[in-house]
This record gives sequence, C-alpha cells and structure tokens, in this order.
Amino acid sequence: MSMRGLLAHFDDLVTIDHPVKVDLEPTKILMADQSRPVLFEDLNGGRAAGNLWSDRARVAKALGLEKEKLTPALVNALSHPRKPRQVERGEWRDQVVKDIDLFKLPIPKYFPKDGGRYVTAGVAVADFEGKRNISFHRLMVLDKDRFAIRLVPRHLFTMHQMSQKQGKDLNVAFCVGVCPSVLLAAAVSTDYAVDEMEVASAIRFQGLKQEVEVAQTDTGLWVPAHAEYVIEGRLTSEVVDEGPFVDITGTYDSIRSQPVFQVDKIYHRNDPIFHLVLPGGLEHYLLMGLPREPVIFKTVRQVVPRVHGVRLTEGGCCWLHGVVSITKNKEGDAMNAAMAAFTGHPSMKKVIIVDEDVDIYNDKEVEWAEATRFQAKDRLLVVNNAAGSSLDPSTDGTTSKVVIDATKPLGVKEGFEKAMLDK
Repeated sequence: MSMRGLLAHFDDLVTIDHPVKVDLEPTKILMADQSRPVLFEDLNGGRAAGNLWSDRARVAKALGLEKEKLTPALVNALSHPRKPRQVERGEWRDQVVKDIDLFKLPIPKYFPKDGGRYVTAGVAVADFEGKRNISFHRLMVLDKDRFAIRLVPRHLFTMHQMSQKQGKDLNVAFCVGVCPSVLLAAAVSTDYAVDEMEVASAIRFQGLKQEVEVAQTDTGLWVPAHAEYVIEGRLTSEVVDEGPFVDITGTYDSIRSQPVFQVDKIYHRNDPIFHLVLPGGLEHYLLMGLPREPVIFKTVRQVVPRVHGVRLTEGGCCWLHGVVSITKNKEGDAMNAAMAAFTGHPSMKKVIIVDEDVDIYNDKEVEWAEATRFQAKDRLLVVNNAAGSSLDPSTDGTTSKVVIDATKPLGVKEGFEKAMLDK
C-alpha cells in the first residue's frame, strides 16, 4: 500500500495543473477546502499532495477498517506489535541524488512568519544500539543540504543525546510520502523499547491482512519500502535557531535552539509525490490526535469496563478537547472515566462523557447530550492548577481541566430516552 496507490483511488481529488509557487500559495489552495485531497502537478517543478488524511473515514477506509473500528484497531496494534516484512529493494531507489539542493524540492513556506520552508510530513527512522524508532519531526530548510529539526524530549531526542555522548552523529532517514499505518504509528506514544514500525505493521494487518514492507538504505536503516522520498543524513551536534512555525492550534510556536540535520543523500521514486501536511489544518489534527485516542481508550477501560469510543474533537484541535462514550455500572463512573482520560492524554483540558446511544463523531449529538443530560450544579468538575499542553496559548504554566458529565442518571428513563422508531 503506497501513498500514490491510495491517491489514485480518491474520487474527490482536486488536481492543480498550473505552476504553484512554494511561498504561501499551497496554503491558500489547501485551506480552500480541507475535506478534499489536492494533487499539485507543478509545485516548484515537482509533484506534491496535501489534505490526504484530513477525514477520519478516509483514513479508516485506507486501512480496510470502518470509522468506528479505527480506535479499537489501534489499541490492538499497540498491544500486539507485528514484525514488518523485509524486501530486497525499496521503490525509493529509482533515483539516488548525492548532489543535494533542498531548495529544488517542493517544500513550501506555509505562513508569512514561518522561519523558512518546512517539511511537515517527514517520518524519521533511526536505529541506535539495536533500538529502532520512528517518529514525526518538522524540518526547516537552512541551506542546500541542511535542515533544522524540532526535537521534543522523547525517543529520537534520547537517541541523539546518547550518540552525542559517544562523540557520534546519529544516522537518520526521513521518509516522505508513506501510508497511513506508518504515519499513525510515528505519532503514537509508546515505551522506549517498543519498535513503532512493528506497531505500523500491526495497524496495517488489522484490516488489510498485510504487513508493512521495509527495505534497507545504504547506511543500514530499514525504512518503508513504498515511500516517495527517503532523505538520509545525520543528526549532528550543531545547533541553530528553529522557527517560528504554526503548530496544531493554528498559532505560532516559538523560536528554539535545535539540532542540525545534515543531508547526505536523497532517494526518491520516479516522478515522486511530496506529502504536505498543512500546519494547524485538519490533516495535522488527525495525524497528531488519532494516535492519542487508543491510549485514552485503554486508560478509561481500566476504570470503566464498557468503553464504546474515544474521540479528540476537531474543534479542540484534536488535542485539547475530547469525548468519551461509556456504559455506566454505577454513578460516579463518568467522573472516573474523565480522570482516566486525562491520565491517558495529559494535554487534554476538557472532556465530555456521554452514554453509548450518543454518536461521538457527530458534534450535534454530543451537544444534544450536553443540553439534555447535563446540569452544571452537580455534573461539572473543574480541576485548577494542573499541568497542561505547551501547545495551548492560553496557559500560563498550568491549566484548568473541565469535566462535563453528559450521561443520563442510572435507572431513570423518563425524559432522557431518545424517541426512536421501532425497527
């Protein structure tokens, strides 16, 4: 399953045939209708595509799943990783470029105050002392063969720190234009020992009954075999200013001192397609938020056995607001579920708990439950001075977390049951 193979089956694809400038113009086109995928035939002389995974149903379909089964499938994949299938040759070996010029690639500058042109859909693959990691990291073009990389203090950051202590650069390959199983696995939060490529393979196997295929680069890294681009190089000890950049909330992230990624080689398919994730757009929301939902699901299920669904909402940037559907066994289960949800995703600042008869993917139904089953005097909880998300511009170091219990009282049907036609 390649990105271009899936792209060929989109019946609502918008194709832009005319030349498109890299500065700001792709953003205008992608923002015009984020529900529809866009293929740029000539972005700075190359092909590119965006808004590919801006719809939950499209992500699920590409994985051979129903929308409602997506989160449980991710839960299962995290619990039962699966080895990827090694193949002899990656399709990205069609072309090997050693005379690097990043400015020739279809890499846009998305917003006026951005620090430069940014790779937003790059999945980093690294291996250090036998431990493989795949993860998302944005890359800001510095010059013809160097990027500044935003490294948050997680697994790749740890690998980089350990390699630097040994006086070595860390070999990394950034893969652009990969399938949704790899994209989702790259955004999950796992134990350090877990190989996210095995999670990706398990995600794909859930619906398609196929493992992710990987092939080896010249430096020995096993990367997705069907990637459009593989940008291979080294994380160095050099640091530079990175940013500003528009993050998931649609606001500018600050400038930070970050490591330099030195590019040594670029592999790509014939007539490659560069994947663009619009910063602060729906695709950004889903690729960052969807992988958090299975973690929330698991933590809530530890305190309330019957959990029917978890959704981080687009209105909350798929990061700050959530909805959880449960069946209560006793009063108080909704509040326990909410506390567990905050444990599963500490960045979340509001969660609404609803009954199983509410469609959590329908904002009108969720608001209906809040309107008809919630009273603030006894179903609202506010927790102040809690640690929140650094991405939330309203925080001042701590945040207030809000729980809305929009479940109906146990044992009381009159006035709370939806009117339904007999089946």
